[in-house]
Amino acid sequence: MKEIKCECGHVNPIGTILCESCGRALTVEAKQNKLHDMRYEGSARRSQTYNKTIVDKIWNFFSSVKVGVWLIVITLIASALGTILPQEMYIPQTTTPEQYYEEQYGWVGKVWYDLGFQDLYSSWWYLLLIASIGISLVICSLDRFIPLHRALKNQKVTRHEGFIKRQRLFARSELTLADDVFGSIKQKLKEKRYNIREENGNILAEKGRFSRWGPYVNHIGLIIFLIGGMLRFVPGMYVDENLSIREGEKKVIPGTHSQYVLENKKFILETYDNKKDKETFNQAISRVGSVAKNFQTNVTLYERVEGGVVGETDKLKKVKDYSIKVNDPLKISHFSLYQMSYQLDELKAMSFEMQKKDNGQSYGSIKVDLFNPKDVYDLKNGYKVELMGYYPDFSGFAKNGEPQTKSPVPNNPAFLFKMFSPKHPKGEISFVAIKQNLEPLGENEYKIAFKSIETRNISVLTVHKDLTLWILALGGFIFMIGVIQGMYWNHRRIWIQQVNGEVLIAAHTNKNWYGIKNEIKYIISDTNIPEPIDQQEIKKEK
Repeated sequence: MKEIKCECGHVNPIGTILCESCGRALTVEAKQNKLHDMRYEGSARRSQTYNKTIVDKIWNFFSSVKVGVWLIVITLIASALGTILPQEMYIPQTTTPEQYYEEQYGWVGKVWYDLGFQDLYSSWWYLLLIASIGISLVICSLDRFIPLHRALKNQKVTRHEGFIKRQRLFARSELTLADDVFGSIKQKLKEKRYNIREENGNILAEKGRFSRWGPYVNHIGLIIFLIGGMLRFVPGMYVDENLSIREGEKKVIPGTHSQYVLENKKFILETYDNKKDKETFNQAISRVGSVAKNFQTNVTLYERVEGGVVGETDKLKKVKDYSIKVNDPLKISHFSLYQMSYQLDELKAMSFEMQKKDNGQSYGSIKVDLFNPKDVYDLKNGYKVELMGYYPDFSGFAKNGEPQTKSPVPNNPAFLFKMFSPKHPKGEISFVAIKQNLEPLGENEYKIAFKSIETRNISVLTVHKDLTLWILALGGFIFMIGVIQGMYWNHRRIWIQQVNGEVLIAAHTNKNWYGIKNEIKYIISDTNIPEPIDQQEIKKEK
C-alpha cells in the first residue's frame, strides 16, 4: 500500500486528490481545476484506486451507483411481471402448476412457468437480486463514508491558500482584522450556531456536519429493511397461509410444527334480512340476494402434549374455546388466525337404498362418507354393496369408458357399485351419479336409489405470523431519519484566514448556497471584508 506525504507533513492514502489536512492539491488535474470538487473532500476512494485483484473488481462493480440503480430497476421490473399472472399459491390445488398455466394462459403461461415466475418472490434468483442490492448498498456506503469521515476528521483550521482560492465562494482583501472586529465575527458565527476552531488568527467555522451522513443513514435503513424482507423466507419467521377447515374437523395449524391443532365446532353466518336492514341495504340485497352481517367460526384450540404425534387426538391438551370473527382473530404464540371467507353446504355424505327395480322394495340403506368411504357395506341377510370406484368430482368418461374425476373435492360425486344378493351372488354393477343411474354390464334386477345428502360448511381462515415486522419498521424508521437528516440540514463551512496582510474568506456547503451567502453577509456586515463572489456563476457567465 503506497501513501502520499503532503508538504504539510500529513500522510494521505494513495489516490487522495486533496490533502486531508491542509487541502493542498496533490494531483496535476486538481491543481489545474478552477474549483475543487468537494463532494468527497478529494479523499481516496477504494473503487477509484485499486483495480488489480478479483476482490478489487467485485468491489468496484458493486460500488458503482449506476450498478445499484440498474439492480433496483431490474428488481422492480421483475416484481411488476410477477403480478401479471397469479402466483402458484393462489391457483387451484387440483392440478399441477405447469398444466394450469398452459391451459389457462396458453403459450404465455407456459413461458411464464418455464421462466420461474410462478413462484417469483421466493425464487433463488429474485432473492439473489435483493441480496445484490443489499451488497451494493453496503459497498457503496463503505467506499464513500470511510474516506469522507477520515478527511473531515483530519482537516486543519489553517488550509492551503490554493484550497481556499478554489472554493465556490471566495473573496480576498488587503486589510488587517482588529481584535474587536475579529471578536465580532466570532460572536456572529456563534449566533448562527457555528462550531468555531481557531488557530494563529485563522478561523474554521462549521455546522451541520451530521447532515453529510444522511445518505448513509438511508442506506443503513434500506439494508435493515432488505434483511427483514429476506428473513420472511426463513422458516419460522413469516407465515401467511390459508386454512380451510370443515365443521367437525380437526387440523394442524400451518407453521406451528404440529404443536397446535384447531377444531371447527361450528360456522355461523348471519345476514341482513329484517325490514330495517332491507331499507339500509336495499340495493345490495336486491342485487346479490343477501348481505353478510356477521360470519364467525367457533373453534377449540388444542396443544399437542409432549410425545404426541400427528394424528393422535388423545394426546391433545385443550387450550381454549374462541369465536373467530372478522377483525377479531384468535391469537396464540405469535400466530393470528383471521376469519377470511367461507363456503356453504359442501357435500359431506350421501345416503342410498338398495331396491328391487320392479316393486321398489328396499333391502337396506347405506351411508357413504364422501371423504372416507368404506369398501363394503353389509346390509345383512345376504345383501351387501361393494364400492368399486369413487369419483369425487365426476367429469365424464374417457375414451376407454373409464370414469374421470377433476379433483378430490366432492363437487359432483359419482360411484361404481357392485350389488350382491342371494339371487345374484356374483353381483350386479351399477354406476350412480347425480341424476344418473347406469347399468354398464346389462340390465340389473336391483338398483341403488338416492335417499338423502348431508352437507357442512367450510370456514377459510388466514394463519398469519410475522417476526420480521419490527425489523421492517426499524429499517423504515432509520431510513426516514436519514431523509430528514439530509434534507433539512446543510453542512456549512466558512474559512477566514489572514495571510501576508490579506484576509481570505471562503465558504462551502453541500446545498442551499443562497442560505450560506445570507449568513456570510450578516457575519461580515460590520467589517471591511468584501462579500465572497460565487465563482461558479462567474464561470457560467463566461
